[in-house]
Amino acid sequence: MAASASCRSPLVWFFSLAAALFFASWYLLLDSAAAPATHRQGGLRSPTPATKCDPDKALLRVYMYDLPPEFHFGLLDWNPATTTTTAPWPDLLTPHDVPNYPGGLNLQHSIEYWLTLDLLASEQGAPTPCTAARVRDPATADVVFVPFFASLSFNRHSKARATEDRALQRRLLDFLAARPEWRRSGGRDHVVLAHHPNGMLHARYRLWPCVFVLCDFGRYPHSVANVDKDVVAPYLHMVDNFFNDTAGYNERPTLLYFQGAIYRKDGGFIRQELYYLLKDEKDVHFSFGSVAGNGIEQSTRGMRASKFCLNIAGDTPSSNRLFDSIVSHCVPVIISDEIELPFEDVLDYSKFCIIVRGADAVKKDFLINLIKGISQEEWTSMWNKLKEVERHFEYQYPSQHDDAVQMIWKTIARKVPSIRLKINRLRRFSRFEANKTNESPARSSWLQSQAR
Repeated sequence: MAASASCRSPLVWFFSLAAALFFASWYLLLDSAAAPATHRQGGLRSPTPATKCDPDKALLRVYMYDLPPEFHFGLLDWNPATTTTTAPWPDLLTPHDVPNYPGGLNLQHSIEYWLTLDLLASEQGAPTPCTAARVRDPATADVVFVPFFASLSFNRHSKARATEDRALQRRLLDFLAARPEWRRSGGRDHVVLAHHPNGMLHARYRLWPCVFVLCDFGRYPHSVANVDKDVVAPYLHMVDNFFNDTAGYNERPTLLYFQGAIYRKDGGFIRQELYYLLKDEKDVHFSFGSVAGNGIEQSTRGMRASKFCLNIAGDTPSSNRLFDSIVSHCVPVIISDEIELPFEDVLDYSKFCIIVRGADAVKKDFLINLIKGISQEEWTSMWNKLKEVERHFEYQYPSQHDDAVQMIWKTIARKVPSIRLKINRLRRFSRFEANKTNESPARSSWLQSQAR
């Protein structure tokens, strides 16, 4: 018996060791394959190093100015002395070196942050789909990126410190005027981010040749910003994504939902008219609300329990409410005659939105009869489409294929042929450059108008 036990002991030890190694190897394999979380409103995760983007394979080649930190991450209290990079930029491969963007309503206009991070990632080797790649030679670039966090500058410099925002814009104009890249194109290939309606307020009229990335054109004259040359980008939604949404037609008891400011100072009279038309309708929720207190939580619950969500023009033609509706899979009902929708050259909004003219919406019973006339089958088709397209309106780092960041880069890329046409037209008259000092103001003005 003792001899038999001594023979089995090495075998038991061997199989025990083999089993332990087997389970350990599977644990490591599964842990390495786990999908990492992405950053939106919390802390940045540690990115897995990736290969730097090849500009020759990128859809868009971007030359980015190395502006001082006061124009971008310095507004987030980032100190360039802490970085390991040689340029005035955070080291994306060292997550603690990348500052977070402030939360709350500041986030809705944070596109400048996400686009700049993605462009830095293309050069530093952090993860990115490589739709846009940073280049160091401006002669090889399709566009020139101006990394000024204009929305953050406006939000951070309150009315009491508004002169600081104006001073930054003035220094930016001085910087651009001295750059050969600006003089070469007159700014026509420069991309400027001014997503907040009041961002770049003092410099926008000097930057009219640029490609603006905006939320809408409500506070811009057509000569400064328009859909032909500029890019409309989505707001970052304030409510959480509705993951694993199974709340179909019968699980959403509210027919039509709106919660927000009813009385607006600019152009929001339709909200008032609709309030009086709809406030007593059955299964319609139309009430005042704000982000104060638990307003976002209330909106989240309300939208997820509603079939249709009203998106009505207020102080400006657009708001983040549209994108809250999209990620809540509550079919948007858009009433805003002046709105321009993001990525509309590739997305058919009629597949997942109801769009109504303001003059029709305020007719008695028009809107409620329109909504009630949409069948369950048609609504379900739009509901499914919302779940399909919501990824196009998501800002995150690292960026993902066809999310909001990549969709913006692709939209800019589609502007490149038009930009080149404008620059080539400008160069028609390059022979006159040497004689500009003798050129009459009228002649100079005419040349500029021909280049537009």
